[in-house]
Amino acid sequence: GLTIQYGFHPSSFGECLIGVTTRGVCHLGFLQPADRCAALAELAAEWPRAHIEEAPHVTAPLARRLFTRINGNSPGIDLHVPGTNFQIKVWEALLRIPLGTVMSYEDIARRIHAPRAVRAVANAVAHNPVAWLIPCHRVIRKSGALGGYRWGETRKKALLAWEAARAGAVKSSAASRPAGPDTSRR
Repeated sequence: GLTIQYGFHPSSFGECLIGVTTRGVCHLGFLQPADRCAALAELAAEWPRAHIEEAPHVTAPLARRLFTRINGNSPGIDLHVPGTNFQIKVWEALLRIPLGTVMSYEDIARRIHAPRAVRAVANAVAHNPVAWLIPCHRVIRKSGALGGYRWGETRKKALLAWEAARAGAVKSSAASRPAGPDTSRR
């Protein structure tokens, strides 16, 4: 009985497919050029028993909000992402990685108190169904190499560069504000 409404939308990082249910965003994936059929097939495979209907008028306002995030956050956007308890623990840890920073798979494993589960962490990161909203692009290899990214390494570099610039702007604006109340007017 689940209905997923979807739409294709442009973003700063390339065209994306957004899927939503009445409970929230259930899919956000970036497309390889001219590959809408593959993107829809992936959505259908993730939700094999759902009724999937095209509804760009529903997803367009959401797309605008998703890609104009304030300080890297998307306030008021609910997620509807099924996963195992372990996957959800990993995805929650990803949500706590600050804008403009990265962590290794090992760091995430330690953070969720499963230091020997590095491969399982990598698998959970790779199966994140909502790119950008759960920031799996912020996870790199222990060596400092970017590692793989479901939607392409070039896109991962762009996401990280955008966030680093945004984080720098946030820090700069915070640093330029006066530390205390304005006492110059007496």
